[in-house]
Amino acid sequence: MKRWAKILLGTVAVVGGGLALSADYIRLNINHWISEPTQPNRAVTWDVGPQAPAEGERPPNIILIMADDLGYNDLSITGDGVAGMATPNIDAIGQGGVVFANGYAGNATCAPSRAALMTGRYATRFGYEFTPTDVKIPDWFPTSLFRPDAMFARNIASFETDWAIKAVFDEEAARNLPPPGDKGMPAAEITVAEQLKARGYHTLHLGKWHLGEGKGMRPEDQGFDESLGFIIGGQKYLPDDDPDVVNSRQDFDPIDRFLWANLPYSVQYNGGPRFAPNRYMTDYLTAEAVTAIKANRNRPFFMYLAYNAPHTPLQALKSDYDALPQIKDHRTRVYAAMVRAVDRGVGQVMAELKRQGLDDNTLVIFTSDNGGAHYVGLNDLNRPYRGWKATFYDGGIHVPYMMRWPARLPAGTKLAGAVSHFDIFATASAAAGAPVPKDRAIDGVDLVPFATGEATGVPHRTLFWRSGGYRAVLHEGWKLHSITQPGQKVDERLYNVAADPGEKADLARAEPARVAQMRAMLAAHDAGQQEPAWPSLIRSPIPIDRPLGTRSTPSDPHIFWWN
Repeated sequence: MKRWAKILLGTVAVVGGGLALSADYIRLNINHWISEPTQPNRAVTWDVGPQAPAEGERPPNIILIMADDLGYNDLSITGDGVAGMATPNIDAIGQGGVVFANGYAGNATCAPSRAALMTGRYATRFGYEFTPTDVKIPDWFPTSLFRPDAMFARNIASFETDWAIKAVFDEEAARNLPPPGDKGMPAAEITVAEQLKARGYHTLHLGKWHLGEGKGMRPEDQGFDESLGFIIGGQKYLPDDDPDVVNSRQDFDPIDRFLWANLPYSVQYNGGPRFAPNRYMTDYLTAEAVTAIKANRNRPFFMYLAYNAPHTPLQALKSDYDALPQIKDHRTRVYAAMVRAVDRGVGQVMAELKRQGLDDNTLVIFTSDNGGAHYVGLNDLNRPYRGWKATFYDGGIHVPYMMRWPARLPAGTKLAGAVSHFDIFATASAAAGAPVPKDRAIDGVDLVPFATGEATGVPHRTLFWRSGGYRAVLHEGWKLHSITQPGQKVDERLYNVAADPGEKADLARAEPARVAQMRAMLAAHDAGQQEPAWPSLIRSPIPIDRPLGTRSTPSDPHIFWWN
């Protein structure tokens, strides 16, 4: 059926029958109907480097592997693993190099965190404060009539869920949005890919981008020679009805309902037409990463391998699901199987480096964009930390973070000082011999000297996070949350995270002088940031101590996330 015919029939159903079900159906499916069609799979021909390596000393290859919504407890090197499942290949990166025990995300949600990582700066320095919800829509679609991104936020606010406290949708903000696709990282920002390309590196992006698709914002415009992946925030892993997939739907979550109705199963190569992968998405990205390593074995390369797993929708490969019969809960088993696929992929990438003789002189970095999400509906993703993705409790921002570089980093090292995603920019630049820009504030530092003992002290005494009216500062083991609730009431919570990493004991009333000091630090930091480049559409209540899908009460501890 033609997409406009579907819209027309759905509209008739609403007008004629007045059925709420039909209205919900249209609201959920409209983005899918207007999206561009996906072409059949085709082979990707990666640009091949020289037949032999150049003479002389070669700078290190750099591979940055990022998981999506991976919880701190999901790995066996930082926690118990999902339901006790081991992650030996990811663990081996930390065991063979450095584990940063206090690694922090640039933000508590996907896109701002990735913007900080790519630029070495607080993303709020250039207005990238909120995660965009743009979808890829064709030029002919009449966005003047309504905006798909505003519809997405309105859906979240309006669908009935188990939340005892409802989200607040900002209608005025929805009328003042920039054009679809223009909410992203400005072209004027210098990315780590641009840094390394200037030093002669061949630069590769695979997987998730989520940093804009407007002019100058795409990976091909931001320093990547080659890009294979998806520009929006997610994709399906296989078609819903594929015989090799096992699905888990979270009907209690409006985001999950939207993703199942709208996400395609597709990738693009260098901005070309969308086409379908030829296997489970995680395995597809891994296989292409292995092929790209072979193609670039004789020249320095930078690879950004951005898996979308284990972000929802929860879809596992049947063989991974069947390999975990000890996990009885279906949703947990699907989620664990997705993490298993990421671990397998990491192992295959590392094995290819060894086969090509590149293992010793390759800097491999592994992390997650933020903590595990409450909307998955599973407990313990971020244990021992409190909170989830979209909160500045450590469950949302304290992430797995490790580096391996045998030629330079000592194996089995554990660094306790706080580090941030934006340190990857300075670390990769230093490894490649690229000076960091002098015309702007660079917030990250090179972590290698701290790992080797050449540098004393800690990488950062203070770190900041901001999303609209929700702000946090971590300073010398203390964290202050400043949460603007609906009605503009500000709720301040203070924790001694060095002694209380679970952030259980709020000491704000007992430490008024410290609260005042840290409040002033937040204000001073804000003065150096830009206003958001686009407005926040929604204030979402996020419970701190329970996942979505469990019974809630108005007295549940929560924050309000501005996005």
